[in-house]
Amino acid sequence: MLSRLSRPRALAVCALPVVALFAVAGLAPLPYAIAQPGSTADVLGKDNGQEVITISGAPVRPTEGQLRMTTIVATGPSTDVDLGDVADAWFRTDRAVLPKNSVYPSGKSDAEIEKRNLGQMKESQDAATLAALGYLKLDPEKVKVTLNLADVGGPSAGLLFSLGIVDKLDGDGSGGDLTGGRIVAGTGTIEPDGSVGAVGGVSLKTQAAARDGATVFLVPKAECSDAQAELPDGLRLVPVTALSDAVASLRALEQGQESKVPAC
Repeated sequence: MLSRLSRPRALAVCALPVVALFAVAGLAPLPYAIAQPGSTADVLGKDNGQEVITISGAPVRPTEGQLRMTTIVATGPSTDVDLGDVADAWFRTDRAVLPKNSVYPSGKSDAEIEKRNLGQMKESQDAATLAALGYLKLDPEKVKVTLNLADVGGPSAGLLFSLGIVDKLDGDGSGGDLTGGRIVAGTGTIEPDGSVGAVGGVSLKTQAAARDGATVFLVPKAECSDAQAELPDGLRLVPVTALSDAVASLRALEQGQESKVPAC
């Protein structure tokens, strides 16, 4: 049949299955999630009218400046992502294409994943409290810390929670603010011993931080290269491996001791 058609018509007929195949591929869901910069929150401030950090059993000092924890927003585990979505995100600096199984555990519903993320946040808050009180040599049996931050899950705010507790209780250790009055942002998990761990989406979190006015970003040292990938102008990266590193760097910045502040 094709031999009786003119060459242009024959090519057109042959192309139809290929076009159909690409059309199906373009609409088929792919195993990816699309992430973008999310919200930030000042742990020294309020969330929904409540103080994010409330402390009893020890004197609390007023603070200046901000300590902003950062987030990313990703398409949900049940959201279909097609070829067009991936292609669009691939060429944008404010989007990231991630394997879905690196963002969400497989076989879990949206509700199960939300419950898991909230559980990780609670564990992170407990570890942040122990790390901060341990750093300040305060008895966790006598000093009670309550952390309140709605609609945020996962463990990556741990470092910022610890720094907020330290700032409210001790500042820079000499009567000043740990932030030096700046807007400081960052990310990082934390263990009760104060060690800081890596997180995901750092290059997106730096964009969220800059958007919300931060000039300093605390980043787990292992993720320096990721943070530098799309670093916004005017945002200074400070690598950390432990709570003590972060406190020392912020104190040095506050006191103008630039040579004591590490860089990526």
